[in-house]
Amino acid sequence: MESLLKHARRVVVKVGSALVTNDGRGLDIEAIERWATQIAELQKLGKEVILVSSGAIAEGVLRLGWEKRPSHVYELQAAAAVGQMGLVEAYERHFRAHGIGTAQVLLTHQNLTDREQYLNARMTIRELLRLKVVPVINENDTVVTSEIKVGDNDTLGALVTNLVEADVLVILTDQRGLYTADPRSNPDAEFVAVATAGDPSLEKMAGGAASSLSKGGMITKILAAKRAARSGAATIIASGRERDVLTRLATGEMIGTQLNPSSTVLHARKQWIADHLRASGRLFLDDGAARALVENHTSLLPVGVIAVEGEFVRGEVVSCMTQAGVEIARGLVNYSSDDASRLLRAHTEEIEARLGYMEQPEMIHRDNMVVLTEQ
Repeated sequence: MESLLKHARRVVVKVGSALVTNDGRGLDIEAIERWATQIAELQKLGKEVILVSSGAIAEGVLRLGWEKRPSHVYELQAAAAVGQMGLVEAYERHFRAHGIGTAQVLLTHQNLTDREQYLNARMTIRELLRLKVVPVINENDTVVTSEIKVGDNDTLGALVTNLVEADVLVILTDQRGLYTADPRSNPDAEFVAVATAGDPSLEKMAGGAASSLSKGGMITKILAAKRAARSGAATIIASGRERDVLTRLATGEMIGTQLNPSSTVLHARKQWIADHLRASGRLFLDDGAARALVENHTSLLPVGVIAVEGEFVRGEVVSCMTQAGVEIARGLVNYSSDDASRLLRAHTEEIEARLGYMEQPEMIHRDNMVVLTEQ
C-alpha cells in the first residue's frame, strides 16, 4: 500500500507546538528550515501546500519570560500577538531561501461559519496557491474568544482541508501515530497503520491528555480526520521528528497512521453546514422523525419536533437531537426559535393557522441538512 500523499495535488500540513518550539524552548529554527525544505520539494512535485502551524502562544510565553502557559484569556491573546511575530518571520525567511513566498492567514471560527466570509477565505487561499505562495495559517488568537474559538489547530487543519477541498491532511506531531491504547502505559498497545476515518473504535483508542504546550491530543487528531473525511480527504498522523517525513510520504512511503475517508463525500454546501463547530440551537425529535432523518435522509417537518432549545433566527445552523440527547443531524432552519416553539408537533396544514403565515412546509429541508450518524 502506498501513502495517499503520493498522488495528492493539494495538501494541508499541520505542525504542532512541540515540534515548532522544540518542546517549549523557543522556536526550533532548524525544524522550521526542514519544513520549508520539504514543502519546497513537494511544490517541485506539483503539489499545492497549505501550512497550519501552532507555536505562536508557546513562543510568546517564552519571549515574555513566563514560566508556564497562562490561563487568562487576555494573557493568552498577548502571548499570541508577541509570538506570532517571531513565528511568521521564521517561516518567511526560510521559505524565501527556496524562492517561495509566504502569506499569513489568521482565521476564526466566525470566518468559517459566515457563508460570505467562508467563500472569501477560500478564494483568497486558492489564489495564493495559484501564485505558488504558501499560506501559513493559524487561529487569530489575539481577537478570538472562547465562544467563537476553533480550539485547536488539528480541528483548524481539518476545517481548512474542507475549505480548500484538499486531498490529504497531514498532522505532524511528536508521536509515531495512533495506537490501540496509550503505549506509554500499556505495553500491549498495537500500532495502527491504516484505518477508516470516522470509525467509532478509533475514538475509544485515542486516549491521553495533551502536552502542556498544546491544546490537542490524539483524540483531536482522530476527530479532525473524521471531519476532513467529509470532503473526501485522507488524514495522515505521523511523527514530525521522522527524517524527511513529508518528502518520503510524497514518494508513497507509508509513515505513521493513514486514515482513509469512507465512500460518502458531502457536497460543498452541506460540508460547510457540517463544519459549524457550534450550532445556534437544538431541535429535539420524536423517534419516528429521528429514524426518518437517519435512514431515509428526509426533510424535517414540524410534526416531528417535540422541543426547542436556544435562540436562533431563520437561516442559522441548528442541531437535530434524539430524545436521548444525541446529535444526529444539523441544518439551516426555516423558522426562528420563537416560531419553531409554536410549531411543535404541527402538521403542515396547521402552520399558517399557528403563525399567520407559512414560510416553508419543512422545519429543515433535506437539501440544507447533513446527517451526522450512520444507520
